[in-house]
Amino acid sequence: MNMPFRLAPLARTALLGTLALGAMGAVAAFAQEAAPAAEAAVETAAAVAPVPDKGDTTWMMLSTILVLFMALPGLALFYGGLVRTKNMLSILMQVTMIVAVVMIVWVVWGYSFAFGGGTSPYWGGFGKLFLAGVTPDSTAATFSEGVVIPELVFICFQMTFACITPALIIGAFAERIKFSAVLLFVVLWVTFVYFPIAHMVWDANGLLFGWGALDFAGGTVVHINAGIAALVGCILVGKRTGYGRDNMAPHSMTLTMVGASILWVGWFGFNAGSNLEANGGAALAMINTFTATAGAIVAWVVIEGLIRGKASMLGAVSGMIAGLVAVTPAAGLVGPIGAIVLGALASAVCYYFVAVVKIKMGYDDSLDVFGIHGIGGIVGAIGTGVFASSSLGGIGYADGVTMGGQVWTQILAVLVTVVWCGVVSAILYKIVDAIVGLRPTVEAETTGLDLTSHGEAAYHNS
Repeated sequence: MNMPFRLAPLARTALLGTLALGAMGAVAAFAQEAAPAAEAAVETAAAVAPVPDKGDTTWMMLSTILVLFMALPGLALFYGGLVRTKNMLSILMQVTMIVAVVMIVWVVWGYSFAFGGGTSPYWGGFGKLFLAGVTPDSTAATFSEGVVIPELVFICFQMTFACITPALIIGAFAERIKFSAVLLFVVLWVTFVYFPIAHMVWDANGLLFGWGALDFAGGTVVHINAGIAALVGCILVGKRTGYGRDNMAPHSMTLTMVGASILWVGWFGFNAGSNLEANGGAALAMINTFTATAGAIVAWVVIEGLIRGKASMLGAVSGMIAGLVAVTPAAGLVGPIGAIVLGALASAVCYYFVAVVKIKMGYDDSLDVFGIHGIGGIVGAIGTGVFASSSLGGIGYADGVTMGGQVWTQILAVLVTVVWCGVVSAILYKIVDAIVGLRPTVEAETTGLDLTSHGEAAYHNS
């Protein structure tokens, strides 16, 4: 009779022990062989570039669209409503073409000149001409270590800044400049003024960045730059035909109000988007874009009411833009209460330049680009050095920097921007005048640029 094979208890225990020891030895040997491979895998993973956060990326894409919304249709309608009926379409056309032309310039050489990776303190070099080396997988750093966004998104965001800045300038000589002159000047101006200043202020190798100048979203790069170029332009182009004699009141304050409101909405992308991340820094810039603007509107309306006896819609939207301009360099650096004070202060100074200085000096800044963007930008840039103090609700200064030291740095940054922009812009206006001429004929200007430059009319009598 066959019996099942059985081991004696002692033999069975010995066999199990032998098998266990053998398994442990095999595992140890495998682990010893696998350890170098595991270490290599860890090192490889550490070397892999950070992956863009989807939330930050989405926020930056939205901010980019909001900044485009500022220019088209915001700025176009704001400026369009402020000119006379016969020049409405000329403003819309100029803004539209500036945006389109600068987009092309930006991707061909502008991005490289501003952020091309060069070590020069004045410009970014040729390293990224035609967006060389940029792919859907390449990334751009933000303000937080290890946090990135797609480089293409950063390129688009900065592109919208480059588009709206020269579009601001045209308000200073609205109703009296050739369409061809605008386009040629803009191409030259962004190349030799905007891109170098953007590099100096925002690139890690830039001159003003190295000095520690604070410009969160473009007080120097956008507003002072545009304001100084506007002042130089309105002087060199000359006054409008009939200035001081003819009625040159805005033809549609309704459209101007709509355009200004669009600008305020889009400005949240401009300011909060400049944080490059969707976090508390963006939230600070967001609330300051509310509070500074509110403070500026109230201040302008109160001043105007006290001086003129009536508060105007034009005054309210002027204060709105003055506040937005002033808080731009300070948006993510000051507290909400400090932003109110900064906005109100800028509004008062801008009012003085628009209502008093322009009249006394006799220059025809048609839509007060210098008086609001230039002066508001200067007040905001210098004021940032004050209100960034933690004692005033701001985020504080870098280690070892005092309020006095920071304010002095801000003043130096303003001076560099004013001198660079003023001198180079004057040269570029002269070049454009020699090539295509700056002004249309008196007859064309009298008839209106809508018909003489574009063969269209904004409005038709039924």
